[in-house]
Amino acid sequence: MRTRRHDIGTARGRRQAFASYLILDHAILRYWWTNFHLVAPGVFRSNQPTHGRFGKMAKLGIRTVINLRGEGGHPRYLFEAESCRALGLRLVSTQLSARKAAPRDQILRLFQLLREAERPVVMHCKSGADRAGFASALHLLAEGHSVAEARRQLHPRFLHFKNSRTGILDHILDLYEARLQEGPIGIEEWIATEYDPEAATASYAARKADR
Repeated sequence: MRTRRHDIGTARGRRQAFASYLILDHAILRYWWTNFHLVAPGVFRSNQPTHGRFGKMAKLGIRTVINLRGEGGHPRYLFEAESCRALGLRLVSTQLSARKAAPRDQILRLFQLLREAERPVVMHCKSGADRAGFASALHLLAEGHSVAEARRQLHPRFLHFKNSRTGILDHILDLYEARLQEGPIGIEEWIATEYDPEAATASYAARKADR
């Protein structure tokens, strides 16, 4: 199904886009529910911010926004880009999935964005539970933290539930942890040279079938 492209440059288009943003993207919930947390010095995670929350982030000193939901003509992205331009925030994007093993290039782009980002930086997805948690875990691993420490970013307190379809994200960390038993390898190198999203998906499905 093709996603409808919205135009926020006209009054009518803006009204329609904003209604879609509030209802279909559940933005109405995110005016008071933020799922905003510190991951590491200078790095934060969040659900999709509203314009007012972007303003509060700017006042906190945040300089870069990493959007984990991809770009396009969706109202949530159009309004986000508009907010970031108005507030002087640098907006960059990659596209992860909450329920699928992300392609290698998208994960590698995340590492690149984190390296290049002017800090402080905030990473966000829709709810701040799954993709933001996975990205936060990857960041901690890249910074030398243990898998056990990284796993804490995928936790029910952020509304991530391992036994749901989003457990594929935990499984990817399981695969990396198993690989470490064979010898040291950095997370970015593992993603670049050994990570196979199709194999990860298959092994996750097999694991679930055995339970």
